[in-house]
Amino acid sequence: MSFMTSKFRSKEEMFFEVGYSQLSKKNEELCGDSIAVVESDDSLIVVCSDGLGSGVKASILSSLTSKMASTMLQQGCTLEEVIETLAYTLPVCEIRGLAYSTFTILQIMRDGRAYLAEYDSPAAYYGNQKQLIEFPRHERVIGERLIHEALLELKPGDWICLISDGILHAGIGGIWNLGWGAERVGSFVQHVAGKGEDAVSKALEVTSVVNKLYAGQPGDDASVVFVHTRLPRLLNMMFGPPRERSLDLEVVRRLMENPGKKVACGGTTANIVARELGKELRVDLLSMDEKVPPTADIEGIDLASEGMLTVSYAIDKIRSGMRVHDVAYLRDGASRLAALLLEADWIEISVGLTLNPAHQSPDLPQSLALKNKVVEDLVQALEQRGKSVSVNYY
Repeated sequence: MSFMTSKFRSKEEMFFEVGYSQLSKKNEELCGDSIAVVESDDSLIVVCSDGLGSGVKASILSSLTSKMASTMLQQGCTLEEVIETLAYTLPVCEIRGLAYSTFTILQIMRDGRAYLAEYDSPAAYYGNQKQLIEFPRHERVIGERLIHEALLELKPGDWICLISDGILHAGIGGIWNLGWGAERVGSFVQHVAGKGEDAVSKALEVTSVVNKLYAGQPGDDASVVFVHTRLPRLLNMMFGPPRERSLDLEVVRRLMENPGKKVACGGTTANIVARELGKELRVDLLSMDEKVPPTADIEGIDLASEGMLTVSYAIDKIRSGMRVHDVAYLRDGASRLAALLLEADWIEISVGLTLNPAHQSPDLPQSLALKNKVVEDLVQALEQRGKSVSVNYY
């Protein structure tokens, strides 16, 4: 199971991207670890909890812990109030002397300050790009619970990785007699974090190795959460020609002057962009697909594609839940468009209001009948993937 949150924006224009991946213990349908990711007015809150045991009981205990902690912090409660509430709600097991549920809490403020609290859970990893960074922790007793705390100042390129015990124990009794271990896990996390992938892909790579170390039969629930700090990625998309030719230059100028990558969707649109830029348009026949028309090359434009059909197929790919690396090496226009849209955080779409009579044919699928419907579907699909989208009509 994997997940990516909507990206949290800081005052310094940083983005905090969160992704996680989990494995359930063998023969268990439910994972005994729980992860909660919520936003308050001024912070992003991530809670990773590990319930005692496995299966339904562990899942209930960890879910209660993660939901309670994240909700209370979201409502402005202090950590002391959260810990005391959890202490009364989830007492220590008298027989085994273990907490019914351990947890790690990460709270990131919009100015980049981060607070980390760990209770009986594996230590989190912190670094910048390919570098693993040691940081001081302080001990504090709250509600008779020993908490390890740390304060961090995050900047672009920083990352934090939270894990549960199942990650450390991977391979125990097999490939590694004593399990994967904190040091080896740290080295691998450092390697993964240095790649230019999204947070979910990083998390999935860790659990993929964990599953192999367990020989496909996890001996414990395993969870990994990546929080990646970076500058936002921008994309500008021109879709269709403006209603009046006099607006062509204005729309193309806006496309080129805005920071970020540039996309022109529609044959007429691509010709307008090439004409206004004084650049040559060259059709790339090698990009032709059974369903998708070929793309074109225009200097200064990252992608020039056909319009309605290509955008519709790109929407299907985005809705399918695929990630950037699933389509990054495909050459057809829909895959390239989907990859560019999935890479971006902020997307501005300039929609031309000129109607193409061919798109109003009753013989075409309803999804292609009107450009506005396609734009609405695209915006909805992108927002569901955590993108910020603005639309302008010309």
